[in-house]
Amino acid sequence: MAISAATLDLVATRADQGRRDRRIAQDVVDALTAEGFFRHFTPASYGGREGKPQDFFTDQVALAERDMSTAWAMGIIAVHSYQIALMDRRAQDEVFADGPDAMVSSSYNPVGAKVEVVDGGVMLSGRWGWSSGSLHCNWVLLGGIVPGEGHRTFLVPASDYRIEDTWHTMGLQGTGSNDVVIDTPVFVPDYRSHKQLDGFNGIHEQSNPVYDLPWAQTFIRVVNTSAIGAVRHAINLFRARINLGSTDTTKSSTDPDVLDRIARAAELAESSARTMIANFREMEAAGWKPALIDRVRYRYDAALVADRCIEAMELLMDVAGGRSVFAGNDLQNLWLDVRMARAHVANNPVGFARNYAKVLMGGENTDYFL
Repeated sequence: MAISAATLDLVATRADQGRRDRRIAQDVVDALTAEGFFRHFTPASYGGREGKPQDFFTDQVALAERDMSTAWAMGIIAVHSYQIALMDRRAQDEVFADGPDAMVSSSYNPVGAKVEVVDGGVMLSGRWGWSSGSLHCNWVLLGGIVPGEGHRTFLVPASDYRIEDTWHTMGLQGTGSNDVVIDTPVFVPDYRSHKQLDGFNGIHEQSNPVYDLPWAQTFIRVVNTSAIGAVRHAINLFRARINLGSTDTTKSSTDPDVLDRIARAAELAESSARTMIANFREMEAAGWKPALIDRVRYRYDAALVADRCIEAMELLMDVAGGRSVFAGNDLQNLWLDVRMARAHVANNPVGFARNYAKVLMGGENTDYFL
C-alpha cells in the first residue's frame, strides 16, 4: 500500500504538536488507522493484509519524511501485529477481538522484569522503559527472563499496567516512549507469551509463508528505517531554503561545499534504503527462510543505518547556517531525532559486526534475535 498524500500532509502539519505534547496527535493515529497502516502484518483471518515487509518499510520512510516521531512510534505499534501472528491462536483472538487494527506497544528489555513461574503461566511485575506510542495502545509486549529457559515476550492488557510519564528527551519527543509499570504481580498465561527461540526458529501456525520470516528481521528494521526519512526531510528543507536569508549558508545553490554535502548525505540515506529493500527482496526470493549467514548480515546492515544517517545529518548541519543554533530549529530537531535513534540497542553495530565476522570465519552465531 501507499499512504495517501492527505494523510502524509496531516502528519507534517501535526509534527510540532506531537513534539510539544510528547505523543502523536490523535487525528494522525485515526488517519493511519483508516489507511490500514496498523493491519499491514495482521493475518487475513482477522481482516489483515498479510503484507510484505518491504512495502511496510517504504511507507514508514514516507511517514518519516514528514515526521520521524510518527514513523517511529506508529511503525513500532504496527509491526507488533507480526509478532502477535506468531503467537498462540488464543492470544491472537484476544488482541484482534475488536478488529485488525490492533494497537500494541512494547519494551523487550528484560532488566526491570520480575518473572515467577506458576501453574499455567507466570506472575509478572517490574518496570520497562522506552515503550513508544504506549499511550495509544490497549496491549503491551514486555520482555522477561524465565528461570531455566531464557527470554520470553509477555503480552499484557492495558488493565494490568500503568504508564508513567518519563519521556522528557532531546529528540523524538512525539514518540511518547514512556515507562510501563506493573507494581503488583499480574498473571500472564503461557498462551500469552512468545519464546525467543520460537521467534528465531520461525515457529507459527499461519498458512502464508511470509510469516516464516524470523520475527526479529521485521523489528530490527522498524527502529532505524525512519532515520532514512528524516535525512530526506532535511534535504527537502535545504531545497526549500536555497537563496533564502543572508545568515543561512544554504542560500547559494552553486556553493560547491554545500552541494557536495547534500549529495553525500543523500547517498548515505538512499544507499541505506536500497540495502533495506534489497535485503527483503532476497528474503522473499528465499521463500522468507533466509540462510543463517544472511540473517546475520541483515542484522548488521540494519544496525548501520543510524550511524549512516547521523553522518548525513552532520554533513548538513555543518552548513545549515546561523539559524540552526536556535532551540526549536527544524533542522536541529531532525539532527537530534536521528541521534536519538542511535541510542536504541539495535542500532549499535559493534556487537553485530563482531557476530557477522565470526560467522563468516566459520564460528558459531551467538545472536538469537535475528
